[in-house]
Amino acid sequence: MTDVTPVPSDLSGRTALITGGSRGIGYAIAAELLSRGASVTITARKPDELAAAAETLAATVPDGPKRVLGVPGNAGDAASRTETVATTVERFGSLDILVNNAGVNPVYGFLMDADLDGVRKVFDINVVAALGYLQEAYKAWMRDHGGAVVNLASTAGLRSTGVIAAYGAAKAALIRLTEELAWQLGPGIRVNAVAPAVIKTKFAAALYTGREEQVANAYPMKRLGEPEDVAKLVGFLVSDAASWITGETVRVDGGVLSTGSLG
Repeated sequence: MTDVTPVPSDLSGRTALITGGSRGIGYAIAAELLSRGASVTITARKPDELAAAAETLAATVPDGPKRVLGVPGNAGDAASRTETVATTVERFGSLDILVNNAGVNPVYGFLMDADLDGVRKVFDINVVAALGYLQEAYKAWMRDHGGAVVNLASTAGLRSTGVIAAYGAAKAALIRLTEELAWQLGPGIRVNAVAPAVIKTKFAAALYTGREEQVANAYPMKRLGEPEDVAKLVGFLVSDAASWITGETVRVDGGVLSTGSLG
């Protein structure tokens, strides 16, 4: 009989920083990495909501209060990024995993009518801030010790939507940034992206509220995504089981792109 050795995926002894981690996909990712043994820092703009999320996370695992840290901050603020990374390394002694999940989408519809300040904000938070966080993580830990990075992209970055066009353009830029970073930072640092379709979160509510069944029927899987669908993929990508995967953007979309549409 062939001896089958389990593929390693344990994250014990590692530290993860998840931006936009107080709810939705970011919170689910934090919970997944925590369940795999990592210590986690979550960061988000609203202190009260962040503190509640950190407390809830800490209650889910043994030694949770020692393994969960909430650091309030705005992803678009350089000083905040520096402080969050420094606080994480000081508290846990490392920063092995970075998940760039924070995102905004204040611009909808026809781009010829778009407010350019809003478009700048979309690119600043979804693209520039992701690079900024990685620069800080690189300087503070990953340059000398390696690590794994996952950027939260979107199927809107892979196919035109017409409705969330500025957001899609920013996510397309993030996908290209992921590829460039994977090339520049290998072999010590792996950089991948995941591209969800519509996930049932407050952030995406405008895309399905009041017509969830109609939207879901466009998906081969006949349902919308849950935050845990994305979180489990991220858990794999930052683990040793994915040690030869970098520069990839993995779709987690219920098969919707295979139909030739975005629903």
